[in-house]
Amino acid sequence: MMTNRDQTAATLLRGATVNFTDNPRIKGDDNSVQYEAKGAVVISEDGRILWQGAFVQLPDEFKDLPCDDYDDKIIMAGFIDPHIHFPQYRILAAPGKDLLDWLNRFTFPEESRYSSEEYAAKAAEFFLDRLFANGTTSALAFCSVHKTCADTLFAAAEKRGMSMITGKTMMDRLAPDAVLDTPETAARDSQDLINKWDNKGRLKYAITPRFAVTSTDAQLQVTGDLYKDNPDCLMQTHLSESPGEIATVQKQFPWSKDYTDVYDHFNLLGENSFFAHGIHLSERECQRLAESKSTVVHCPTSNNFLGSGLFDIDHLSKPERPVGVGVATDVGGGTSYSMLQTLGEAYKVAMLKGRKITAHDAFYLATLGNAKQLKQDKDIGNLEAGKYADIVVLDPKATPVLESRQEVSENLEDVLFSLMILGDDRAISATYVAGERVYKG
Repeated sequence: MMTNRDQTAATLLRGATVNFTDNPRIKGDDNSVQYEAKGAVVISEDGRILWQGAFVQLPDEFKDLPCDDYDDKIIMAGFIDPHIHFPQYRILAAPGKDLLDWLNRFTFPEESRYSSEEYAAKAAEFFLDRLFANGTTSALAFCSVHKTCADTLFAAAEKRGMSMITGKTMMDRLAPDAVLDTPETAARDSQDLINKWDNKGRLKYAITPRFAVTSTDAQLQVTGDLYKDNPDCLMQTHLSESPGEIATVQKQFPWSKDYTDVYDHFNLLGENSFFAHGIHLSERECQRLAESKSTVVHCPTSNNFLGSGLFDIDHLSKPERPVGVGVATDVGGGTSYSMLQTLGEAYKVAMLKGRKITAHDAFYLATLGNAKQLKQDKDIGNLEAGKYADIVVLDPKATPVLESRQEVSENLEDVLFSLMILGDDRAISATYVAGERVYKG
């Protein structure tokens, strides 16, 4: 059930609290994971976290606050999705021979609808409702090529007090006319949107060339200029998703050393740069991405569905040149809005590549890990006092299968692992954005 930001006063949440303070894979669980079986979180009237910890240690000043009691359900930071396509919210499970066929058959025709402000505005409401129903409280999202598409998503997120990073897509070739712009209109419309929305409330702008395949040299040049002129903005695109895409890029940019070099040539690498997929990266590319502090975003359900390949987290995370990694749904190439299901698929992909991801590793990536990559960890990502109360409440017994599974769970790792393998939107009991409940299961 959706709620319309129905919480306006300071509030106490009770339940089992889970708080990630660092990367468990690097620092170890004892130094990274705080767990209180009977915990509490205090939310201020302005939507920030005032206090969190064991309920028995709750300061007296908070004991008379209105309480949302979730019993033994898990209270933790809301999920952060660093790669998702707003205009693709309807086309999950649309079949295609491969990535490029899927784009031409389904994606581009659907995105052409977003030239209509009325259509885009209605879609934005549906889209954000679906994020909240899956416990996602913040996102880095693609829009369509149309300026109105980004306007409507920003407006819908602002109305809900949500942390949203997005931008209009830039593409000037190899697509139907209805979803093309030009280097000049792309630069002008993007700058207008930056001036209007970047750093307005909890909103940020992402300069958004779709990928090298659909942008000419001229457009990539203006993209690099925009990025240089607006250094506070993020930049998002796609990289090395499928063999067919890589072959196309080689033909289009014969001067380049590889796919990554195309973006590097136009000054699009950097600590605010996000490259979705990164499945087929060479050692040279990983070195350059690491040097530039760029982030690669793993999208396992999309990669598996489109047959793009198996992401190799060990290859990207070599200690001598670690590439920053996030994890995301990539709806609508991705097959679920649920970060729980996304983490489950990431686990399976890692196993196929000879690597085991623990539940603590996975939930860290989906919360504080993604927040750090987005440079948002001062405001979101865990339950630390002073941060926005962007929170998800998870029910480990949401389904009969999960309930039976918990009968043999021995610790928090067991419980979280079962949620990421067996859980979905039914496991979301509630979602809070800036302290206000925006979804109740």
